[in-house]
Amino acid sequence: MGKEIADRVRGVVHELWLVSDNEHRCGLLKMLKDLDVSKGWVKMALSTSKKDWNKWLVRCGIDWEGKATRNDIVSQLEDLLRRFGWSETWMCEELWRFVGVDVDEFRRHDIEPCSWLNGLEKLSDLRRPYWLGLRASDLATGKLDDEIALEIGTTNSIDAVFFPVLLGTIKTPGLAIKWKKSMPAAKYVSKSIGLSYYVDLGTDKWPWPIELSVDEFERMLNGFGDEELAEFIAGEVDGDGVVWYDYENGYVAVSITACKNCPKRLILDVLKEVIARRFGIVGNDGSLGGAYALVFGGEDAVKLLRRIAKYIHHPLRRLRAELILALHDRRISPEEFEELYKPTKYKRGG
Repeated sequence: MGKEIADRVRGVVHELWLVSDNEHRCGLLKMLKDLDVSKGWVKMALSTSKKDWNKWLVRCGIDWEGKATRNDIVSQLEDLLRRFGWSETWMCEELWRFVGVDVDEFRRHDIEPCSWLNGLEKLSDLRRPYWLGLRASDLATGKLDDEIALEIGTTNSIDAVFFPVLLGTIKTPGLAIKWKKSMPAAKYVSKSIGLSYYVDLGTDKWPWPIELSVDEFERMLNGFGDEELAEFIAGEVDGDGVVWYDYENGYVAVSITACKNCPKRLILDVLKEVIARRFGIVGNDGSLGGAYALVFGGEDAVKLLRRIAKYIHHPLRRLRAELILALHDRRISPEEFEELYKPTKYKRGG
């Protein structure tokens, strides 16, 4: 069914709901259930909260929970795939092959390209500072009645694998697909596909503020221990960060971007001061792709990576961090580093 037709049908259902009395509303719900229409589609069409939805199901004597939930179905499919040899590591290796990275070559140099999977299961605890860092960068939160939605979007291949795995530590995410205008770097692409992954949670499940004032944010950062602060920074880097190396000039850089005149920029100003006071690592104001960037360069970037690398879970940023640290620890030669770094020059999302 085309999107335009689906939207019209949803609109008709919504209008019927608005003009119906209680008896006819119950009849409408029973008819839609008998037609095997998904519960999520009906809730969206009716624009009703979870609380009101449950009230109507009780009032109308409808049990809409007979089918397996999406989480159950995904879990069953994963179990089936594992019997045929599927694993998270296999998925990771296929991702790297897709973007041209030779996983075996990295492993020959004792660099594990799938180390970003290590410790990922710990993020099932939303109280981890990583989630606040991701929220301060790329993770959007929205509150509707008794639910909070966490959403994060992308148009690049690596993030398209990483984000559902990340959100999947909480619960199986939903997916929304949209056409996006092409990016300036996408020379031969007039449109790109935007993927948005989301999970809906009860308001009591999200432990962090929905909106942060600068003062509140600074108090929270100052209340973190060193490892908690490092984990927070890793969340920021995984969201809006870039890790790169200019091997012609021998320059390492870690940056976190934000729009020039928005609350995120003020948050980065606070973060810069906190990192300098706590770790003695100095960041500078810069720009990247037309946006403001908090940039750590040279030895400061290396010091920062030593602090946060184990908490970075974005595949490309983690791989580059591991590679840069291997060079600085003299575990690989400059020539080996150059050959290994080349295939990580993925155009977007680094």
